[in-house]
Amino acid sequence: MKNKLEEIRKRHNITQNDLVDILDVSRQTISSIENGRYNPSLELAFKIARHFNLTIEDIFIFEDDKV
Repeated sequence: MKNKLEEIRKRHNITQNDLVDILDVSRQTISSIENGRYNPSLELAFKIARHFNLTIEDIFIFEDDKV
């Protein structure tokens, strides 16, 4: 799954460390999500989307290999 988290975070002038504090997760979690090495839980995806006042689909791009 791809995502636009880094782009959105930077557009809002929020550092990774700011997002860590806001979401109460580790910096490694944010970095891994942004680099596509980790897919967040549904709960975390909702928290991220709500923080930026966006939908999950605005941030995360699901790519179905079966289509």
